[in-house]
Amino acid sequence: MNIDLSQLIERIRNYEGLLRKQPIENVFDKLVLHGQAGPQLPNYGDDAAVIPWKDGFLLLAADGIMTRLLINEPYAAGKASVMVTVNDIYSMGGRPLAMVNVLASGDENHRAQVVEGIKKGCEKLKVPMVGGHLHPDAPGNSPSLAVAILGYANKLLRSHLAEAGDDLILAVDLKGDKGCQSVVSWDANSGKTPEELLHRLEALPTIAERELAQTCKDVSNAGILGTISIMIENSGKGAIIKLDSIPKPAEIELPDWLVCFQSFGFVLSVTQKNSEAVIALFKEREITAAIVGKVTEQPTIILKNGPESKVLFDFRKDKITGIVYEPSPPP
Repeated sequence: MNIDLSQLIERIRNYEGLLRKQPIENVFDKLVLHGQAGPQLPNYGDDAAVIPWKDGFLLLAADGIMTRLLINEPYAAGKASVMVTVNDIYSMGGRPLAMVNVLASGDENHRAQVVEGIKKGCEKLKVPMVGGHLHPDAPGNSPSLAVAILGYANKLLRSHLAEAGDDLILAVDLKGDKGCQSVVSWDANSGKTPEELLHRLEALPTIAERELAQTCKDVSNAGILGTISIMIENSGKGAIIKLDSIPKPAEIELPDWLVCFQSFGFVLSVTQKNSEAVIALFKEREITAAIVGKVTEQPTIILKNGPESKVLFDFRKDKITGIVYEPSPPP
């Protein structure tokens, strides 16, 4: 593969979608790690908070839309606000129940496009928007949109439980096209029916309930390599990633694909004995899944391009979110 590994690493390390994760640590430290005790399970970078409930778990998540996307592509931003929160619930092994939103938009036409996008997203993914809050007097150059979602899981997939020796599996839908103009993205949702979309997503709670994996994240605006790196950082481990094992569509070059936001993209850490079953489960749903690397004990992310290897992150000195799982010592 004709890739300049040094240039690729420079791009990944300085990619806006990844750098936006760095301020999380200070907020997380004050509001989550050292906040008031509650019924929730400890959070080490999960895509949703986990609250034990009856025989399972409630999942509570929220996401905000980038201002640039909201201003330039309001309809797409509305659709994306539903998609990203729905993906957060499925990535945890859950199924969505309902959503609420907070929208600030002082322009009636802009607001109508956002709402139409939200409506379309809800219809496509079959999750109801049951309430919210509107600021109709927000200045035109500073709209905002955030969505919160509630879900339920019988069994969980977490962000921080990758173990040395696990296979890293990337699951993506290659049947799509380049998405929004405001961000590098891949749209594999448009043109599919709600039934097709939910059939794909149902793979995640099925994996959780069959206990085929315990660690998963959806590919966020940090991109494929950024999301894998965050999951590995959360787990306090390292990884070796083989670039020539990463599936990609023909329509996009690999460097762009690796930072691309995915409408359907998930990374999982899976024990070797279960990898074949996980890949087969995705394949049944016409999702391309492949082993793209291995989890290691040494806390470095190493990229391999044929015989060439270089360090992407060394977590002994680098931070992305700074959120790292530290298991309690045995009694």
